[in-house]
Amino acid sequence: MNIIGKNIRQLRQKNGWSQGEVAKRLNISIPAFSKIETGITDINISRLAQIANLFEVSTMDIISKEGENPQSINFEEINSLRDKLSQREEEIIKLQKKVIDLYEEIREK
Repeated sequence: MNIIGKNIRQLRQKNGWSQGEVAKRLNISIPAFSKIETGITDINISRLAQIANLFEVSTMDIISKEGENPQSINFEEINSLRDKLSQREEEIIKLQKKVIDLYEEIREK
């Protein structure tokens, strides 16, 4: 069983639901859900989000190893990357304005 399947099983058991109940809520067959839990079937992002929504957890909670706190892991790094992204977006806007100005200058000639 993979980490994702193990976490999904723990969430299901924590809620006291059977595989059949979860499968019904996800509109999939019981064997299909069983394959997700056992790791036989990989799930796509939209199914992962659907399962996270059902159990009222984040997708990170489902894909994280036991004992990890995905919300605090790399918190500083995430903030640093957000700042860098914001700076890059500002640079892009400035460059776009320069391109527009140059284009208009060329058109006028």
